[in-house]
Amino acid sequence: MTSMTSMADSAHPLNRRTFLVTTGLATAAGAAATLVPAPAHAAGPRPLPGDPFTLGVASGDPEPDGFVLWTRLALNPLAEDGLGGMPARTVPVSWEVSSDERFRRIERRGTAAARPQSAHSVHVELNGLRPGREYWYRFRAGTHVSPAGRTRTAPHPAAFGPALAMAFVSCSQFEHGWFTAYRRLAEEHPDLVLHLGDYQYEYKKGVYTIPGGNVRDHEGPETVTLANYRLRHSQYKSDRDLQAAHEAAPWLVVFDDHEVENNWADDIPEANSDTPSYEQFRARRAAAFQAYYENMPLRRRSVPKGPDIQIYRRVRWGRLATFHMLDTRQFRDDQGCGDGYKDCPEAVDPKRSITGDRQEAWLLDGFRRSRARWDVLGQQVFFAQRDNTDGPVKKTSMDAWDGYVASRDRITQGWLDAEVRNPVVLTGDVHAHWASDLKADYDDPGSRTVGSELVCTSITSTGDGADSDPAAHPFLRINPHLRFYNNQRGYVLTTIGKDEMKADFKTLPTVRTPGAAVSTKATFVIEDRVPGVNQTYLRPFASAKMTAQSERDLIQETIDNETQP
Repeated sequence: MTSMTSMADSAHPLNRRTFLVTTGLATAAGAAATLVPAPAHAAGPRPLPGDPFTLGVASGDPEPDGFVLWTRLALNPLAEDGLGGMPARTVPVSWEVSSDERFRRIERRGTAAARPQSAHSVHVELNGLRPGREYWYRFRAGTHVSPAGRTRTAPHPAAFGPALAMAFVSCSQFEHGWFTAYRRLAEEHPDLVLHLGDYQYEYKKGVYTIPGGNVRDHEGPETVTLANYRLRHSQYKSDRDLQAAHEAAPWLVVFDDHEVENNWADDIPEANSDTPSYEQFRARRAAAFQAYYENMPLRRRSVPKGPDIQIYRRVRWGRLATFHMLDTRQFRDDQGCGDGYKDCPEAVDPKRSITGDRQEAWLLDGFRRSRARWDVLGQQVFFAQRDNTDGPVKKTSMDAWDGYVASRDRITQGWLDAEVRNPVVLTGDVHAHWASDLKADYDDPGSRTVGSELVCTSITSTGDGADSDPAAHPFLRINPHLRFYNNQRGYVLTTIGKDEMKADFKTLPTVRTPGAAVSTKATFVIEDRVPGVNQTYLRPFASAKMTAQSERDLIQETIDNETQP
């Protein structure tokens, strides 16, 4: 079957060495239920001294006829060299895919090579499977068998299929709490998970701290080298709650800043960075992107080429939805006026872009070609305007789309010109739940609503946070198109049908201790052909009277949660 996923052109067609990344090729298989061992190595297979599947399994980028399967072998995930305590040799890894969870009906099986050059990671790209179906998969290395994962193919391109249960998440800072939200997400049994960035954080122990002290510690120094990034990914992937979320469903992943360094922009590092020079930062990007690919269920089109990686892409879910996964870091102009919340004339410069020209053209072309019921932008930073001051002077985030107003206007006008039926922007980054109407003119509250934005809080970043009256937040008063706010940890679970998209904002009371229960804080519905968000449920909260000082404190707390350290 021909792939229905539209591939983006290479963003920087430069002549750079391509890092060696292991890719397993699918092979036809018989129907026996026993997982066959890997074929013997030329010099004779040498048994591994322990379980190499300590980092779990994952799948991703589903298409109507297949998906990517991933694992990475590591005997000692916290080995300082980032290579997981593995021997410096290629290890054959068997894999199999079944149409039942007990592996009685094997659909495909084969072998892949886990090579030391790619930190013994394995990527298997499968095709030829049936559309709109659940599958289960597992791996074997020697006598060791991995946990089983659940995945699925996208519906047939001409079919809507049943309603899609899709969850989206972002911002999992290991030091700030337990990954209970990942576990609760897995228990929802979603069909698809979108991770919108900050999958891991770059800081060494104790740099990014929360009130009351961090819950657990990062291993190793700040991530700068390939060994550093591999070790950090290994530490995160060792968490069983995160592993459970990967095992539950296929993922679509995009990075934000912390997978490399806080608030980087194209070839420009953060101010006061440990890698201040152009050459040093590009080397750091190359290391970060290689480790990112090695640890994510991505297709071969995303194999890094030095400091460049192709991550923006389009995934179609039958006729129901098209997911336009964006990259708002690699091609952006530098943040205006030194970054932060500013009244900044650079923010409205028509030449500035957060996507770059090529990605913008790709996205606008996707709008014109789309026939989906829902066009969903999976991206990293706040899209709607958020002014934090009363009166005519605006102070907005230079790191978000507010710092690139003309870029936002062109994208919005693009979906209007293409008559996109239901544009919905999904966002991470800001460590709080938000829901908003997207406006033709944010300075005119009565202007036309032209889309919807749903923003997920963090998995752990900035710690527990606190519940509050969402309507009392001064951002909502100053910006009436902002409809909801909550500063607890969690995720968003959506149900996408032909007539509506329902979003449940899930929250946890704490991440300082593991095992907290999850609840629905609020539910919003976006109706077909009716842009904007409509609240249908809100859990009771403890209301407190807002004074002028408490409003100022809450504004500053919100900004601090997004911008520290």
